[in-house]
Amino acid sequence: MDFGLKGRRALVMGASAGLGRACATALVKEGATVALCARGGDRLQATAEAMGAALAVPCDLSQPGAARALVREVVAKLGGVDILVINSGGPPPGGIESITDTQWQAGFQSLWMTAVDSIQEALPGMKAQGWGRIVLVTSTAAREALPNLTISNGLRAGLLGLVKTVSNEVGPHGITVNAALPGYHATDRMKDLGLTDEKVAPQIPARRLGRPEEFGALVAFLASEPAAYINGQSIACDGGALRGF
Repeated sequence: MDFGLKGRRALVMGASAGLGRACATALVKEGATVALCARGGDRLQATAEAMGAALAVPCDLSQPGAARALVREVVAKLGGVDILVINSGGPPPGGIESITDTQWQAGFQSLWMTAVDSIQEALPGMKAQGWGRIVLVTSTAAREALPNLTISNGLRAGLLGLVKTVSNEVGPHGITVNAALPGYHATDRMKDLGLTDEKVAPQIPARRLGRPEEFGALVAFLASEPAAYINGQSIACDGGALRGF
């Protein structure tokens, strides 16, 4: 299947490793011109060179206003952004009584305001050309809360409401907005949380952790021309682990 992405300009956040890198790699393979964003400059540049991406833009999305500045910079250098993949780091674990106000504010900035600011900044250009794809990388925690991930559970659930609302607003302009919900994938984030293959696999019908490239393929499809009629959806890539419909 031809995804119709040759020549499209994409911005992928959190793209130096893990699922973000997998999304960027999939888009590059489909012929898109891809700008990568992450905090680490040297690592990011090496990643961009390795995958043949067009641009590496260091950016700390935990800082207020960073997402807007990032989109403006990429638009200036690539001439526009057709595909926006919003992928920011997961907040630290913790129960409701242990989480500080500072941690809540940091999680809100990283997960919520990064999405809102980058969408607002990218939309005018997408509307002007009558085409755009916005994909929010969230988590299956947005639909089924995971133990001890209070900040992530709360904020990511709200992002699904944002996806549905914005998709209704921009659908008439040829723009789609969808959420891609990764389950347990073999990434450093899973290692940091102590979620090994041996520990998690028995809970997953597929009986294994997901491969990052499998998630990247979902995001590339949602960004594609054939996916033009998929809008306002939250689609899980989790080996069947979600118990709800």
